[in-house]
Amino acid sequence: MFSVFRDLLRYNVEFLIGVVLVGFITIFACLSFFAPMEPAMVYVVPPDQPPSWQFWFGTNSRGQDMFWQLTDAFWNSLTFGLTVAVISRIISIVIGMMAGYLGGIFDRVFMFFADIFVAIPIFPILILFYFVLRSDLNSFNLALVMACFGWPYDARLIRTVALGLRHREFTRQAVFAGMSPVKIMFEEHLPYVMPIIFSTAMANMIWSIGLEVTLAVLGFTNITIPTVGTTLFWANNHSALIVGIWWWILIPVVLLVMMFIGLFLLAVSMNEYIDPRSRLRRMGA
Repeated sequence: MFSVFRDLLRYNVEFLIGVVLVGFITIFACLSFFAPMEPAMVYVVPPDQPPSWQFWFGTNSRGQDMFWQLTDAFWNSLTFGLTVAVISRIISIVIGMMAGYLGGIFDRVFMFFADIFVAIPIFPILILFYFVLRSDLNSFNLALVMACFGWPYDARLIRTVALGLRHREFTRQAVFAGMSPVKIMFEEHLPYVMPIIFSTAMANMIWSIGLEVTLAVLGFTNITIPTVGTTLFWANNHSALIVGIWWWILIPVVLLVMMFIGLFLLAVSMNEYIDPRSRLRRMGA
C-alpha cells in the first residue's frame, strides 16, 4: 500500500494536489483542539467584526470567532464523513466479497437487498428520521443511517472484482491448500480491492458531507452541533449576506469547496491508478 501511495505522489499530479488540499483542511480542523475557548460558545467576542489581524476570519452575529468556530465545524464534518465512509466500507466489503466469491444463492440474495437500498429515496428518509428523533439526532446516529444507504453501489463494484478473482489460479491453489472461504476473501482477495475501497471511500465522504450540509442548511439536523452545514444555517438565519457579513458565508464555502476538490482528486487519481494502461502511461511506459 505504501508503494502505491509513493507511486501516486510521484507520477500523479492530481493525487498530489488532492493530498495537499485535504491535508490543509485536516490540519486546520485539528487546530480545534488548541482553541482558547469553546468554539460552540456564543457572545464571547465582539459580533460582526470583519477579518483582521485579531480575528483572522472575522466574527459572526452570534459573537463567535469564525476561525476557531470553523476549526471545530470542519473537524465535526470530517469526522462525520469518515464515520459514514468507514461503516459503509465495512458493509460493502463484507457483502460485495461474499456475493462475488460464494456466488449462487448468496449472490442473488445480497444483490436483491442492494437493489432495494438503491431504490429507496434517502433524502425523505433522513428528513423522517429528523422529525422522529429531533434533539436525539446526533452526528453518530445520522452517520449510521447514512452508512446504511451508502454501501450498495460500492458493494456491486467489489462483487465484480471478487467474481474475477474467484477464478484466478492463486485462488484455486488456496482452496487446494485447505484455506477457508473467509481467509481466502480477506487475506488473498482483499489486497486487490483496496484501491477501489479507497477511491469509493473518498467519493462516499463527498456524498455524506454534502448531504449533511444540505440537511443542516435546511434545518433538518441538530443545529446545536457545530458543522459546516450548521454554520451556513446560522449565517442564513441571521441574513448574513443582506447585512453585509459576507465572511460568515464566503470563508466556510471556500474551505468546503477546497475539501470537496481535494477528495474528488484523490478519488479520481485512485480510479486512474486502478486502470493498468493509465498507470503505465503516467509512468512513461
